[in-house]
Amino acid sequence: MPRVIGIDPGTVSIDLCGLEDGTVFLDRSFPTAAALADPGAFVALLTDAGPLDLIAGPSGYGLPLVRAREATEEDLRLAFLAAEGEAGGIGGLRALARALARSGLPVVLTPGVIHLTSVPEHRKVNRVDMGTADKVCVAALAIAEQAERTTRPPDQVSLVLLELGGAFTAVIAVAGGKIVDGAGGSAGPLGFRAAGALDGEVAYLAGVVSKALLFTGGAASVAGWDTAAVVAPERFARPAAPRERVAWDAFIESAVKFATAIALSVPSPREFVLSGRLAQVEAVQQAIRQRLGVVAPTHSLDGFASVAKQGAQGAALVADGLAGGRHRALVEAMAIRAARGTALDHLYVVPREAARRRLGLG
Repeated sequence: MPRVIGIDPGTVSIDLCGLEDGTVFLDRSFPTAAALADPGAFVALLTDAGPLDLIAGPSGYGLPLVRAREATEEDLRLAFLAAEGEAGGIGGLRALARALARSGLPVVLTPGVIHLTSVPEHRKVNRVDMGTADKVCVAALAIAEQAERTTRPPDQVSLVLLELGGAFTAVIAVAGGKIVDGAGGSAGPLGFRAAGALDGEVAYLAGVVSKALLFTGGAASVAGWDTAAVVAPERFARPAAPRERVAWDAFIESAVKFATAIALSVPSPREFVLSGRLAQVEAVQQAIRQRLGVVAPTHSLDGFASVAKQGAQGAALVADGLAGGRHRALVEAMAIRAARGTALDHLYVVPREAARRRLGLG
């Protein structure tokens, strides 16, 4: 059976989950800054975990399935949506992707929501971030978990995933085991660190919308906390000052509004599924459950690993399925192999040629 690893490149941590015939053999988490500071050490860790059949690697906003060693510079810029020298975002992630490409390891870059043919074209109009590649992997875990829990095949799963990450919040809709809609972190609800979808007038007043700006303005900023410091999510659940109460109300209500709106793309969703760093906070879970209960029940995505986040676990399931393992039915249900195009293919408000120039592409 395949021996695979899934990687989740989060804003706060980079997680690894290894599977061999359904058994976890690697379950690790590293602070993102530390992991990206030494890509060679990270690659060595993966090499030492071998032999490996496949690795679902850090893919940013995603690409149609492509081996990392075959990815061009254009591919990487389209995956991470940043020009050379761009200081914002998760600094060093492209360097890690390049190091993995040079390593000779069997790394594959996986699609984001925008690349999936299961999402109707009209929902992609003027959209880029409908859910990054790691959010697709979280959805894979949610689909597999519901299928197992309800003894249904993956192609009968129906849910709305609400991913409450350490920086961004995203929502993904699944019908018939396929992702059919999504609102990614930079186009979705208010995040813990990130503002989510920007009012166009706010973008105008900013003058220049940098990649770094997309990672600011979230609930932590509303609360008045030092966003450069590490803030425990549990503190968020105990608002004391007036600004902290505003941050709490804005975060919860924004998540619920987006989740119920995206649920319109799923005929009678069986459940809402909560995942991510903030979803581990009991008060956050309860507040969202209470508000979403009038639409559908809410389930917490626990996963099967002890340390690695849900994104890494889902990436491991995707890698296993792509390699012909026991989760191949999951990959087929999600139509991951059919992914195509680029994140810039559906732009009308910004000419695609201008978008390419913004990334330093001819």
